[in-house]
Amino acid sequence: MTVDDSGSGTDAQGADPGEDPLALRLEQLILGAERRYTPFQAARSAGVSMELASRFWRAMGFADIGQAKALTEADVLALRRLAGLVEAGLLSEAMAVQVARSTGQTTARLAEWQIDSFLEGLTEPPEPGMTRTEVTYPIVELLLPELEEFLVYVWRRQLAASAGRVVQAADDEEMVDRRLAVGFADLVGFTRLTRRMEEEELGELVEAFETTAADLVAANGGRLIKTLGDEVLYAADDAGTAAEIALRLIETMAHDETMPELRVGMAFGTVTTRMGDVFGTTVNLASRLTSIAPKDAVLVDTAFAEELIRTQDAPASEAEAAEEAAAAEKEGEEPPVYRFALQPMWQRPVRGLGVVEPWLLTRRDGAP
Repeated sequence: MTVDDSGSGTDAQGADPGEDPLALRLEQLILGAERRYTPFQAARSAGVSMELASRFWRAMGFADIGQAKALTEADVLALRRLAGLVEAGLLSEAMAVQVARSTGQTTARLAEWQIDSFLEGLTEPPEPGMTRTEVTYPIVELLLPELEEFLVYVWRRQLAASAGRVVQAADDEEMVDRRLAVGFADLVGFTRLTRRMEEEELGELVEAFETTAADLVAANGGRLIKTLGDEVLYAADDAGTAAEIALRLIETMAHDETMPELRVGMAFGTVTTRMGDVFGTTVNLASRLTSIAPKDAVLVDTAFAEELIRTQDAPASEAEAAEEAAAAEKEGEEPPVYRFALQPMWQRPVRGLGVVEPWLLTRRDGAP
């Protein structure tokens, strides 16, 4: 955004002469205010330098608008709030920009989904001669306050869950670099499918996959980090939870004839978290294991396998499990019950990570 406060060729309401009046009304409805300010005027009214205002706006994902009078009282208030947090010492300037960026990126995706999928399905013209735009306005007017309340509710719930995980961390260092189980689930042969399927069909398949994966991850105690069309990335605080999610993903997709085969790779170790994403060698290793996993199978790294053994979710070997069962029977006791089985695979070089020893993870016969 520029600092030039000269005329912009817009009218008193900030509307461009060629702009659709209904589109402008829809914008005013959603924003709750009329256009009143140029970027320079908004920054000045908020008591913020133009340089800092531009950093905030770009972090939130807003396009540069030159000298256009396109901003509202809400834009001024948002600038005041962010700058106020910095002035009060609650956030550094860099952290305030990061807050703006994370919020902008997350809500941009949400808004795109709601317009493309949600509103599109609700705004079919009920009568001949009506346009979709004419139907959209009253629908948005009715839904906006409800969706706004729901968004705040879900955000508070997620914030509470995330805060709970942080305060349970062993120390301050663990809050940033944590030991997590990370998993990638990938649709096999997706590139070939894109050549054979119609765009609408492909979109429905991707949506079904993402929805199923998100539901299974959440229901079983994991956290969906992101979706990449044919691939999902999730994390869990413990290896047992991540293993259960992986096998349920494989089992669920295998029973759906419309879905391609799935493969999953998982690793356990230190992970750096930032802006809701995860980074580090553990994440890279999980991704590499996914690429070499057989169809409808789960591969894990050695650290993941050792963690399952440590928590008694899996035996070190079937021979050891048999010995434990025989000893328990001799003593008249119940043998240990393991949920998972691990089978070491051939060691192999993995690009960028050296030689690794994958383990094939399966559900153990008779497991609860």
